[in-house]
Amino acid sequence: MRITLIHALKHSIAPIEAAFAQGWPQARLMNLLDDSLSADLARDGKLNDTMTERFLALGDYAAATGADAILFTCSAFGPCIEAVARAHAPMPVLKPNEAMIEQAVTMGRRIGLLSTFPPTLASMPPEFPASVEIVPKLAEGALAALDRGDGATHDRLIVEASRDLRDCDVIALAQFSIASTAPLVAEATGKPVVTTPYSAVVKLKRLLKA
Repeated sequence: MRITLIHALKHSIAPIEAAFAQGWPQARLMNLLDDSLSADLARDGKLNDTMTERFLALGDYAAATGADAILFTCSAFGPCIEAVARAHAPMPVLKPNEAMIEQAVTMGRRIGLLSTFPPTLASMPPEFPASVEIVPKLAEGALAALDRGDGATHDRLIVEASRDLRDCDVIALAQFSIASTAPLVAEATGKPVVTTPYSAVVKLKRLLKA
């Protein structure tokens, strides 16, 4: 199976490749990176028709290369990804967070949503069912630390932010780029932690009956 991974942050590539290596090493992966997507969204502050057209073009390219499925790895672009899914049905086209959301809602009613990218905390909560309570939390400064190569500060800021979510039933790490901190967050909070890449691999494998 050929899986196209489409990234808006370069930091998302290693976590999803690690998840596939662990959960589905036989899959053939193809990476497409356009890191101007996240920069332009941060600049504009909202999604627009131009952004949707850019996503549709990426989806068309992936399909033309023979992809069996597409997985987007940046969680702030839900409506754009939904447009790609409609355009390429019945091919599986997954938002990065949908599999994790499906898992998290089975684990409790109060869900902490931890992110390092502010637009994610605006776009992602509506994707959860109304039956759960979402407690959003931004790890301020963590993404900037990662961008300058300071992984230790990135991880420390995430752990510090996570402590505000200790009264939640489960903590959802909203981005691929922070999945590696799951053990640290679990230790700091004493709560179960779910991540986007590992949940996505499990769902894709099931959908493609691999």
